[in-house]
Amino acid sequence: MTSTTEPLDPSASKAPLAAAPVVPPLATEPRKAPKDPWDLPDVSGLVVGVLGGTGEQGRGLAYRLAKAGQKVVLGSRAAERAREAAAEIGLGVEGADNAECARRSDVVIVAVPWDGHARTLESLRGELTGKLVVDCVNPLGFDKKGAYALKPAEGSAAEQAAALLPDSRVTAAFHHLSAVLLQDTTVEEIDTDVMVLGEERADVEIVQALAGRVPGMRGVFAGRLRNAHQVESLVANLISVNRRYKAHAGLRITDV
Repeated sequence: MTSTTEPLDPSASKAPLAAAPVVPPLATEPRKAPKDPWDLPDVSGLVVGVLGGTGEQGRGLAYRLAKAGQKVVLGSRAAERAREAAAEIGLGVEGADNAECARRSDVVIVAVPWDGHARTLESLRGELTGKLVVDCVNPLGFDKKGAYALKPAEGSAAEQAAALLPDSRVTAAFHHLSAVLLQDTTVEEIDTDVMVLGEERADVEIVQALAGRVPGMRGVFAGRLRNAHQVESLVANLISVNRRYKAHAGLRITDV
């Protein structure tokens, strides 16, 4: 015996589907434009100290920054020597012993000889706490073949400074400048780029801005402190260039 069944109404056998919830589109913030790398801070009100300010490089940097309108304090182991050097420079530059120079300054440039680098910084750890330190020391040796780079145990002079000054903000810059040109009052512009290294962008940009106050000079970010050794070492090559060509060579970085 066969049985027949009525065909089922498909619409009657299925429960109505629930409407999918309407999800509003996610609110998205407009993407910020990348920061202009040449948008640098105003550093005109900062006091710049120069440790080793009675040496050739220190005096030259002090003169150029003071001429650009920066307040500069020269530091030396002997305060009287610093005051004499400051008086020779003029332009409102003041002299003090290294500790007083560090205390009075917002930014402290380290321009001491390499063989006194560690000793000087160790003795000033307290005065340099919280300060922006700019190391421009080049560890070099000399023999009958000329200048050659030394490799500090920490990796570079700048990294040695960072190790000795854990409570300071250490950067590295001003390595490739001719002390002769810096001190020559007949030279109006210093035609060179300054490679600036550091761990914090804000600190690096302050140093870039300081370099940029000197006519003809430009500060360019060149990496972290771990890259300071090759920057410091390049001075040995520039010394060879200068000796061969009777020049005062500097650097220009292209396409930036």
